[in-house]
Amino acid sequence: MAVKRSDGRKWDELRPMEAKVGVIPRADGSALFKIGNTHAIAAVYGPRELHPKFLQNPEKGILRVNYNMLSFSGVGERVRPGPNRRSREISLVAEKALLPVLNLNDFPNAVVDVFIELLQTDAGTRCAGITAASLALADAGLMMKDLITAVSVGFVDDQLLLDINADEDCGGATDIPIAIMPRTKELTLLQMDGLVKKEQLKEALKVATEACAKIYEVQKKALKEKYAVK
Repeated sequence: MAVKRSDGRKWDELRPMEAKVGVIPRADGSALFKIGNTHAIAAVYGPRELHPKFLQNPEKGILRVNYNMLSFSGVGERVRPGPNRRSREISLVAEKALLPVLNLNDFPNAVVDVFIELLQTDAGTRCAGITAASLALADAGLMMKDLITAVSVGFVDDQLLLDINADEDCGGATDIPIAIMPRTKELTLLQMDGLVKKEQLKEALKVATEACAKIYEVQKKALKEKYAVK
């Protein structure tokens, strides 16, 4: 029997999406990405000289990602301000998900800083943040092999659900955040909170890849709208 979703979507249906680049005038690159009630904004600063100097890499630039949920962004209890274990973990995850598309060889001793802020959350926050950050990096004009697109899938009572929301997440869904390079379909992120069978994971990857192709179109549309010749 199919699981009835709290927001009325079909099991393989994405929430409504919106993307926009160039939303922070003083940043080198920036983007807003909304998927349902999860809203992420990302800002890029750099490449710029890295200080203190002992952190510099003389062979290539480095990427630093900072992920943060605003205090009243979440569903339920107020988020405690400032860094915590979860935000540090997601910052590192996002950094590793974004690095494969970047070429920082031309920027020795430099750093590219990416700041991801979650303005409003309803699950899928790391995926929305990574998607926004990818757009912001492209908006900053950095050399990239591709964009990075991310989505979360989950299982409730063995039923696969695409783009899980907070009700499903809190209800015990097995959460599987996935990020890919859409053109080559290479994975840059695969996490899993729970246990699934091998065939279930294969199905989840297939559905997520198809969903990422739709998100990719939203990303490309946002970039084209900013740089369209008027």
